[in-house]
Amino acid sequence: MRHKITVVGAGNVGATAAQLILGKQLGDVVLVDIVEGVPQGKALDLMETAPVEGYDCRITGANGYDETAGSEVIVITAGVPRKPGMSRDDLLKTNYNIVKSVTEQLVSRSPDSILIVVSNPLDAMVQTAFRVSGFPRARVVGMAGVLDSARFRSFIAAELDVSVENVHAFVLGGHGDAMVPLPRYSTVAGIPITDLMSAETIGKLVERTRNGGKELVDLLKTSAWYAPAASIVEMVDSILMDRKKILPCAAYLEGEYGINGLYVGVPAKLGGKGVEQIVEIALTLEERSALQKSAAAVKELVDIIGV
Repeated sequence: MRHKITVVGAGNVGATAAQLILGKQLGDVVLVDIVEGVPQGKALDLMETAPVEGYDCRITGANGYDETAGSEVIVITAGVPRKPGMSRDDLLKTNYNIVKSVTEQLVSRSPDSILIVVSNPLDAMVQTAFRVSGFPRARVVGMAGVLDSARFRSFIAAELDVSVENVHAFVLGGHGDAMVPLPRYSTVAGIPITDLMSAETIGKLVERTRNGGKELVDLLKTSAWYAPAASIVEMVDSILMDRKKILPCAAYLEGEYGINGLYVGVPAKLGGKGVEQIVEIALTLEERSALQKSAAAVKELVDIIGV
């Protein structure tokens, strides 16, 4: 029996994630969107792609939630996209209401599912889904760090003219301007980038990573979708295949890193049970201070919406 994955939101991110999930044959997909015809049309298009790409997984488009019943993993991308000049924080109250409603509909039909939240502002939205769902913290996780780390890795690889496969990087903290890229834990074939680049160059790459979303919004006039979708699918794959990859994710902390009661980006082991372990790495005083500052920024948002 194939796995069942629901993707809520048939926009660029959701539809691309659905395409990649099918391409990897991770399971059957239900694509949900409130706009009539859009999820059905995109599902039909992807179904007609199957003979060419060679995947046998099925995809269903829906405007409601009954078709999602029994999903093992649910990806929530629903929300208003960020426009030029709009901060993630501007999206807060509108997307809070959307994510709250969506989560209520989903969990009533798939009470044993694992939720991956992508809607912005990410850290506050995943905390919303956690509170509304009543799920244990292991089964509600946010996609942020995988994307932020992928951006950092791509910039490092381009700067050093090396394969992206040789580059590993960690970005912690909130998904926004206060994120915390960690050059000390970022390596090329095991060599710390601090041994390969000047502090000035690293600083420029760190700053570009922090502003990675804004850079793309300025160019595209909307949010990015290819890298976010690929990042979602890496998490879905690690969960459904029980790979136990250690990935930077927005996880609910209960004292780890000195933070309690908040979703913050940290290294987490993703497996069949969801977030199976939060990995605590040693931080310098400066790094810990930056992480605490990032957590404080997240707390401001969750306090506003009362979650």
